Amino acid sequence: MALPIMAKATAVWLVDNTTLSFKQIADFCGLHELEVNGIADGEVAVGIKGFDPIANNQLTTEEIKTAEAKPSHKLKLKFYAAAQGEQKRRGPRYTPLSKRQDRPASILWLVKFHPELADSQISKLVGTTKPTIQALRERTHWNIANIQPIDPVALGLCKQGELDAAVAKAAAKAAKSGEVMSDEERLKLVSTEQSLHMEPEPSLPSNMGGLEDFMRVDTPDEDKKDAIVDAESLFNLPKVGEEDEDDEK
Repeated sequence: MALPIMAKATAVWLVDNTTLSFKQIADFCGLHELEVNGIADGEVAVGIKGFDPIANNQLTTEEIKTAEAKPSHKLKLKFYAAAQGEQKRRGPRYTPLSKRQDRPASILWLVKFHPELADSQISKLVGTTKPTIQALRERTHWNIANIQPIDPVALGLCKQGELDAAVAKAAAKAAKSGEVMSDEERLKLVSTEQSLHMEPEPSLPSNMGGLEDFMRVDTPDEDKKDAIVDAESLFNLPKVGEEDEDDEK
């Protein structure tokens, strides 16, 4: 059921200017019957000025008179043709003022680690606009030099479940369209719950592969096959005793 605008102020006016029952007013304004009773006793909505629903085209005088004569009658909001089909606009998520300066860092994190996410998904997650996302994607943002990527979940801008759902949706869309993804991109599409059960990756970077073999030498003795090279043996430096002998000579 549609509710009148300024519902509590409308209830104040109806309590002061009509003989409607508390239940009728409560049902019409979307309030609890005890709350309307508190308005009548002066304990609730203190200082709120009444809002005339007749003057503001929400009720008719005939509708109020009918409801006063019949306590079981429910008030009906006046039909307003101009408002038909009009819905509340869906914009970006509201972000508190204390966290708005953190949005660029979270957007940069999402763009860097989840490039498969669409701009509309990022906008819904952290509550931003598409031009800002595009500027950070192209690194043309005015403050790009001072922005460090930070996880939006850690900043409190979204929940982990919401991020996982967005990543899963992006993965399903990519699979449906038949796009080929690299192993690194496919790993990014894994949810948090799945990643916790995956085997740990090798800690040694790929560009340092073979470093262990370089630091080991093969010796004839099988017991010393994995002997570690002494760091001093890599340099042709004389020992301390040999230096003294050379000086005496």
